Amino acid sequence: MKIEIQNATKYIKKSLILNHVDIQLESGKIYGLQGPNGGGKTMLMRLICGLIRPTDGQVMIDGKRLGKDMDFPDSLGLMIENPAFLPNYTGFENLSLLARLRQRIGPEQIRTALADVGLAPDDKRKFRKYSLGMKQRLGIASAIMEQPELILLDEPTNALDDSGVEQICQLIRRERDRGALVVIACHDAPILEKLSDEIFYIHDGIVERKVRL
Repeated sequence: MKIEIQNATKYIKKSLILNHVDIQLESGKIYGLQGPNGGGKTMLMRLICGLIRPTDGQVMIDGKRLGKDMDFPDSLGLMIENPAFLPNYTGFENLSLLARLRQRIGPEQIRTALADVGLAPDDKRKFRKYSLGMKQRLGIASAIMEQPELILLDEPTNALDDSGVEQICQLIRRERDRGALVVIACHDAPILEKLSDEIFYIHDGIVERKVRL
């Protein structure tokens, strides 16, 4: 997969959210997004997955224009902002409902995804009883369970202890190594530096490639 964001600018009402963004992303890499709160990290992820459209410019995915030739990337897993699920369903039940939308995976793949993020597939607790860390893990499981070509993760290590952070970092690397294009936003600079093949620094809607010495 190749994503080309070409001179993309986004206004919401009269506020400039993204300012002439011009970057390329490709499969088999982890791209880190770094910058202050409100700088545009989440909005860039929304742009990449088709949740917002650019006011000017365009997003091309494998030569097709997002918003014209396709509404959303065909093979996409994402967790943007706080994961939300049905409160009276278990983790397995929630993921099963999501999996029915595209019917690409079955119960075994769902169980594998839950185990991969450190959740017990047979846990009978409802989502409303989950801790913050468990909710975060379930959100990541929903993003990776179909082994998508494009994975977008917004602050994936939030609310996780040290062992959980390491587990999720290993999982993200594994997804990269199988050929996925992974984009992560993370406020923890050391984690981002350790995980990312390339880092973009975003401030005031301006995206700059970060050069690491």
